[in-house]
Amino acid sequence: MNTAYVIVAVTTVLVVALHAGLYWKIRGWMDRDLALRLAGEDEGKRAYMLARLAQARRDRVRRRDLPAWLERAASDYRPG
Repeated sequence: MNTAYVIVAVTTVLVVALHAGLYWKIRGWMDRDLALRLAGEDEGKRAYMLARLAQARRDRVRRRDLPAWLERAASDYRPG
C-alpha cells in the first residue's frame, strides 16, 4: 500500500474526529448557555437550572424538546 494513501486516510479520520468532538462540545455549551439564560442573575436559580440540565441529559430529553423542558423547569423554580 502506498504511504501517501495511509497518511491521507489517517489525517481524514483525525479531522473527522476533531470536527465531531467540536460539534458535541459546542452543542453542550449551547445547552448550558440556554439554561443559564433562563436562570438570569439569581445564583440559586443558576445552580438549579444546571442541575435540571444534567437531569435532562440523564433522562435523554430530545434536543428539540430541551428548550421547552428547561422553560418548564425554570417556571417550577422556588427560591428557598
